[in-house]
Amino acid sequence: MATGKNIVIFGATGRTGLATLGQALEEGYTVTVLVRDRARLPAQHQPARVVLGDARDPAAVAEAVRGQDAVIILLGTRNDLSPTTVMSEGTKNIVTAMKTHGVRKVVACLSAFLLWDLQKVPPRLVPVTEDHIRMHRILQDSGLDCVYVMPPHIADDQPLTGDYTVTVGASGGSRVISTHDLGHFLLRCLHTSCYDGKSVYVSRDYSKD
Repeated sequence: MATGKNIVIFGATGRTGLATLGQALEEGYTVTVLVRDRARLPAQHQPARVVLGDARDPAAVAEAVRGQDAVIILLGTRNDLSPTTVMSEGTKNIVTAMKTHGVRKVVACLSAFLLWDLQKVPPRLVPVTEDHIRMHRILQDSGLDCVYVMPPHIADDQPLTGDYTVTVGASGGSRVISTHDLGHFLLRCLHTSCYDGKSVYVSRDYSKD
């Protein structure tokens, strides 16, 4: 498990990234982010260090990883569902940088579709899912202490509760998790080794709130 408070978040300006960044800062983490555009960071959530660049740039990734205790990967393609290698290329660079700088703990956000038969994934989502599969393989082969977080639908219109169902190795419960609760779980994984090497599904039924 991570024993320090220095972390880097890749994908910090996405919906889940911003929710995770805000909570990490509130919890006293010293956060580094790698972003292409500093203006996408909200004024109220300013990390300790901002590295400008892209996850596909090995030098920028190495600079972001240097000096960290743990890594959170939230790489995505936003609303672009076309074939891509952006996430897997970035993950490969992150793994290389972690090995170079002796960082072992990584919490990666993938997709609940990796718990499904690929034949059952909606066709329009297959290309992005295929790159999540490539990400997963890179992390599995890395030998690092990795948690594979595989959320269902991520909702940004639901609250932070800190109370959700965690299922290891299978999907279960609800088919939704809020960005805030997902961020809460990603940070929680930094404090424990019980999910290392495991695929974890997190969900909550917000209709009962």
